[in-house]
Amino acid sequence: MKPEVSIIVPCYNEEKTISLLLEAIDNQSYDRAAVEVVIADGMSTDGTRARIDEFIAGHPDLRIRVVENEKRIIPAGINRAIENAKGDILVRLDAHAAPDREYVASCVAALERTNAANVGGVWDIRPSEDRWMPRAIAVAAAHPLGAGDARYRTGGKAGETDTVPFGAFPRRWVEKVGPFEEDLETNEDYEYNVRLKRAGGMIYFDPEIRSTYYARPDFVSLAKQYARYGFWKARMLLRYPASIRWRQVIPPVFVGAVVVLGLLGFVFKPAWWLWGSAVGSYLVLTLIGALISARRKRDPGLLIGFPLALWTMHFSWGGAFIWGMLNHRGRRGV
Repeated sequence: MKPEVSIIVPCYNEEKTISLLLEAIDNQSYDRAAVEVVIADGMSTDGTRARIDEFIAGHPDLRIRVVENEKRIIPAGINRAIENAKGDILVRLDAHAAPDREYVASCVAALERTNAANVGGVWDIRPSEDRWMPRAIAVAAAHPLGAGDARYRTGGKAGETDTVPFGAFPRRWVEKVGPFEEDLETNEDYEYNVRLKRAGGMIYFDPEIRSTYYARPDFVSLAKQYARYGFWKARMLLRYPASIRWRQVIPPVFVGAVVVLGLLGFVFKPAWWLWGSAVGSYLVLTLIGALISARRKRDPGLLIGFPLALWTMHFSWGGAFIWGMLNHRGRRGV
């Protein structure tokens, strides 16, 4: 018999994308009788619940339950879903994503083949709308200048890694490590993977596990997203400093250098030369990336949108990371 799988989905105000996710789940190749879906809704105020109810009514053969997430944060939603899940394998998905048809089957196969504590694969990042800005954001988020060496964004060979998107966990590992940290509003997945590795588990990347992720539609929402990422990454690294990676260091170091050199120039003029060199090199690098991406994608909108997206991501993430490091009152365990 195939292992029982619980697909767990934390969501909040995802009216535009929740139906895409549910349709993709409904289309999975894995034995439907061995699958349940547990959605932890953060008391959505838009039409999310109505979309879910409509889908349930039209698909009575797919087991879907909705539980309340009163805290309205992702780790709490994951925990509430896990508490109500019955499967031997917990497959976490996101309301902004749509898994490929073989997603669940590939997760189960990878877990059985590797005996890993968590497996995941590649995000195929796509624009949420067919306009120049969402297209630019999607391209920048998957580019090495925006993603660094994160294989789940840029692709790569199968093997052990530090983190994967969403994740599929054998229940025994979740019981061993415990629930997700509800005082980390974001970056809870990376923190959980650190704990899994400390407990002797392996995090495994398999490029056969694929899902489509819909990027933010505009620069304002992108800035908010990456500021949240940066702030909570800092909080997480204060607990686990040894888990830091080079791709996480570059944005805050660059943002800090730009600010410090700019201010220092008022009292020490040569600092402005250094500031100009750093900023000029950065602009040239991102503009070259824009030219190459626009030519490769045959999309002239990337000439403007690609660098704007990168600048938004880098400065939001880097600035919020610095703020998270400095404003660390009330953090646990550090």
